[in-house]
Amino acid sequence: MRRLPPLTAIEAFVQVARTGSVKAAAQELALSAPALSRRIQALERFIGKPLFERRHQAVALNSDGERLLQQIAPVLDRLTDAVEYMTSGVEVLRLRLGVLPLFASQRIFPHLADLRSRYPQIHLDIDTAGHNMARVGDGLDAAIALAREPDPSLYARRLDTNNVYVIGARTMLEGPDPVTRPEQIEKLTALIHRDMPDTFSAWRHAAGLDELEPLAIDHFDSGALMLEAAAQGLGIAFMHESHFDEAHDPRLVKLFDIEVASPYSYWFVCRPRAMQLRQVKWFHDWLVEVLEA
Repeated sequence: MRRLPPLTAIEAFVQVARTGSVKAAAQELALSAPALSRRIQALERFIGKPLFERRHQAVALNSDGERLLQQIAPVLDRLTDAVEYMTSGVEVLRLRLGVLPLFASQRIFPHLADLRSRYPQIHLDIDTAGHNMARVGDGLDAAIALAREPDPSLYARRLDTNNVYVIGARTMLEGPDPVTRPEQIEKLTALIHRDMPDTFSAWRHAAGLDELEPLAIDHFDSGALMLEAAAQGLGIAFMHESHFDEAHDPRLVKLFDIEVASPYSYWFVCRPRAMQLRQVKWFHDWLVEVLEA
C-alpha cells in the first residue's frame, strides 16, 4: 500500500479549506492555531507543494488545494460515516443537505415523518447557509438550490416552476388609499431576496412598467423574514406563489392581478456520482414524489 499522510493532517486541511480561517478551524478541532498550522504544513511537505494562499486575516485555497479538496473531502465524510456506523452498531446513512430555510420549513419538514418511516437509516445534516450549489461535493452531498439554471457540471432536477407574486399586508387594501394600482409601488419599499435579485425587474417588465421604481429596495437572505416584514407592513415582497400559498398567513395578500413567470426555480443538485449513494438517491426520489403529489 502506498504511504498516506496522517489523517489528522488531512482533517485539518479540510476544516481550514471549509472555514477559510485557521482560527475557526482550530476551534472546531479543539486545537491551538499553531498546532493546526503545523498539521497543514506537514501535509504540504508530504505533497511537496503549498495548498493555500496566506493572507493577513484568512487563508484561501490555491488551485492545487482546490483539486485536492474536491478529491478527499467526500472521502473524509464517508470515513466519518463508516466510523459512526461501527461505533453505534446501527446503520446510518447520513445525508448532508444544503437547503434554504423557507423551502425546508414549508416543503420538506411537514413530510419528514414519512421519510423517516420509509428510510429509517437516513439522517439529515441540514445546512442553511447561502451559495449551497457552489458547496456541493465540498461538505454537502446534495443541495436544493434556488437559481435560474444549475451548474452544468452537476446532476440537476427541477423541482418546480413558479410565478412572482407581489405580497403585502392585508391592511394595504384597507383605508382611504388602498394599494390597488402598480404605480403605487413608487411610494413603497420593495423586499427582495438576495438569491432572487431579478424578481422585481422581471415582474416590472412583464407588467409593462419598465420605468417604475420603488421608494427603496431592502434585501434579505431569509424568505421567512421577508414574509414577516411584509405582514407587518414594512414593504412589499417579490416572492414566489408557493411562498405565499404555503405560508397560510391571513395577514398577507397578493397585490395586483398580474401573472408573471419567475426566472427562478428550485433545483435538486448533486455531483453525478453522488446519485450512486443510497441516501442521495432515496431522498431525491422521495422528494420528487412528495412535491409532485
